[in-house]
Amino acid sequence: MDLPKTPSFRLDGRRALVTGASSGIGLGSAVALAEAGAHVVLAARRRGPLEEAANALGAAGYSAEVLVLDVGDLDAVAAAIDAADSFDIVVNSAGLARHAPADDTTPDDYDTAMAINLRAAYFLSTYSSKAMRVAGKKGSIIHISSQMGHVGGIDRSVYCAAKHGLEGMTKSMAIEWGKQGIRINTLCPTFIRTPLTQSTFDNVERRTWIEGKIKLDRIGEVEDIMGAVVFLASDASALVTGAALMVDGGWTAG
Repeated sequence: MDLPKTPSFRLDGRRALVTGASSGIGLGSAVALAEAGAHVVLAARRRGPLEEAANALGAAGYSAEVLVLDVGDLDAVAAAIDAADSFDIVVNSAGLARHAPADDTTPDDYDTAMAINLRAAYFLSTYSSKAMRVAGKKGSIIHISSQMGHVGGIDRSVYCAAKHGLEGMTKSMAIEWGKQGIRINTLCPTFIRTPLTQSTFDNVERRTWIEGKIKLDRIGEVEDIMGAVVFLASDASALVTGAALMVDGGWTAG
């Protein structure tokens, strides 16, 4: 009897670009991909934290390099994609939050959040997909979205608008690029303990709200997203595109 063979989760010989890689989920994603064998390009605005991360990865025996990049600068993003050897994997973890009641949201809050969380994600996707197709590669694009791309949240109207937009964008791009072998998916975490979310956890009312929603009865850690990133990047998810992988502790289950 011939038994089926599990597709490999290994990423040896593949090149990965990770934006927002200087800390938090982005750094965790970069480490996970490097551990699986990929050469990882760490991208963010601040050189110091990037170099520290790249040096730590190198010391651990992994392959990494640094790219100082503001994903909101679309000309810079296009130039970086064009100048680099083509990527097999792109993980977009760059993002920001402008949380406030809807009535208090300013046009600047709206524009700033949308510029990074949706506009930058859109064009990083198209630039990366074009480069993959030119190189004849079947690639994987992964956006770190959020459970808030599927539900609403307190003081998060703008953030939810951007993440819901990201989910719709991903589905449409998956339809367009599937025949070329380009997969695009979202990974949707619940609240993960990072420097970006610490102020929320410090708010007793908000923390109580969060803990009441997560069915597994604990806050997420960066390690909780690392295996999911490798899955979406690897051949183990070869038939997965246009999907949202929930890593939300059951928040969106109801």
